[in-house]
Amino acid sequence: MGLITPPVGLNVYIIHGITRVPMGTIFKGVVPFIIADILEIILLIAIPEITLFLPGLMDG
Repeated sequence: MGLITPPVGLNVYIIHGITRVPMGTIFKGVVPFIIADILEIILLIAIPEITLFLPGLMDG
């Protein structure tokens, strides 16, 4: 998430440097991924069992 959001947004700056597409256009394209990341974090905080499911299977 840190590589696609300002102020760091390293991946966005690299895409801009390679393609010369305006930064605003690139950030508009990144918005769905930021929303998905935020929803994922909310889901993992709300239901921590999702995170602990596989390690729980390894308990034996």
